Amino acid sequence: MEDYQFESKAIRAQMERTPYGEHSAPIFPTSGFVFDSAEHARDLFAGEIDGNIYSRYSNPNTDEFIQKMCLLEKMEAGFPTATGMAAMFGSIAAFVSSGDHIVASRSVFGSTHQIFTQLLPRWGVTTTYVDINDPESWEAAIQPNTKMFFGETPSNPGLDIMNLKHMGELCKANGVLMNIDNCFATSYLQTPKDFGADIVTHSATKFIDGQGRVLGGAILTSEELIEKVMFLCRHTGPALSPFHAWILSKSLETLHVRMERHCESAFALAEYLNQHPKVGWVKYPFLENHPMQVIAKEQMKYGGGLVTFELKSGADEVFTMLNKLKMLKISANLGDTRTIVTHPASTTHSKLSPEERASVGITDGLVRVSVGLENIQDIIKDVEQAIG
Repeated sequence: MEDYQFESKAIRAQMERTPYGEHSAPIFPTSGFVFDSAEHARDLFAGEIDGNIYSRYSNPNTDEFIQKMCLLEKMEAGFPTATGMAAMFGSIAAFVSSGDHIVASRSVFGSTHQIFTQLLPRWGVTTTYVDINDPESWEAAIQPNTKMFFGETPSNPGLDIMNLKHMGELCKANGVLMNIDNCFATSYLQTPKDFGADIVTHSATKFIDGQGRVLGGAILTSEELIEKVMFLCRHTGPALSPFHAWILSKSLETLHVRMERHCESAFALAEYLNQHPKVGWVKYPFLENHPMQVIAKEQMKYGGGLVTFELKSGADEVFTMLNKLKMLKISANLGDTRTIVTHPASTTHSKLSPEERASVGITDGLVRVSVGLENIQDIIKDVEQAIG
């Protein structure tokens, strides 16, 4: 499989078929597995042979999904989780202990922010936030007890871009783990491992599923590091269900097609908004006015499926505009076939203080658009009539 291109890997990496010879992977909705003998059970639990024990540990469907994800992200091993946030937490908690320190981009998802500021401090783990747009601030934040760098790129919802090459070099020079949330780009647009990432995390709920059907996540890393992830996740239980894993594995087969359309339409919407007289600013990684456009094009195949913007009237008119949308819907999800519009300040990032939101560019008037697969002219038409 290593010699195949992305699309072929996503489609052809499959579990062994049953004696029935089915073309499409079957679903294995079982909590446990039967052992051939007492000796077989003993050897499985001792780790002396490979095999399925219990679906909290592994299952043919979750194995197929995570093996595909490893291939696509160029990683050696992984663990599938029930949600994206389970993946974020597991990828951090597996590697830190009381007294450890993390350097993280200030531009992270609201729930990830709560992990850093509310949960980890309970166990004596501290975090220093740095500006994603200031590479030098990462080096300045390193302490003797720094264990991990964490960042998401493009960021949610500001679409800021992290310089992965610089971050990878810093981590290698200082013996620090590099953990990247690759949810917005997906492995089709960007492969953090190419820049030195030790751990890559995903909310598979988003573009990987692509149709707003199921929750899921993935932690991807090396054979050496996966043992710590396995220990944490197998004993705390954030296991992905076989049914959801089956859906996500099938969804990966169309990821490349969907992402190309998402990106094409998102870029077109961004260009339209960039010329609109009532729009104050637009942010999209491949627009010429994005401050990190050059780095984005070095790291990513296309600019992604998200666009953010603000009306010149700011927060005063944003709810009016959102409520006038017809085809487009207001939802907290993203990465769907259907275009979704979100107001982060009052929803996904509402738990941040006004000062915290301001520090990462989340204004009260910021609107995030997850551009779907509808006809782009229909998307633009709906946005145009809503803006007025």
